[in-house]
Amino acid sequence: MLLYQSLKLFPKKDRFTLGQKIDNLALIIFEQVFAAGTTTPDRKLPILEKSIASLDLLKILVRLAKDIQALDNKKYLQLEQALQEIGRMLGGWRKSLK
Repeated sequence: MLLYQSLKLFPKKDRFTLGQKIDNLALIIFEQVFAAGTTTPDRKLPILEKSIASLDLLKILVRLAKDIQALDNKKYLQLEQALQEIGRMLGGWRKSLK
């Protein structure tokens, strides 16, 4: 929700390039996490690995948005904190499967 609200504030020149990529990647992560939660235990780990890699890419893109000033520092810090928490949850889930 926070990401979606932040994307609405992107400058128009960035909204349909970087903003769209961030939005699509967030939806992909959401789909991957849902798929991992509904699949058999032996198939969860590869899906989780993909979602963690996608999350890492999302963090880089959000940082890029801050660097090009499409995202202000306050929103960036809020998003980064939320993304770090999601990363910790996915990492814990992965660790419990190994």
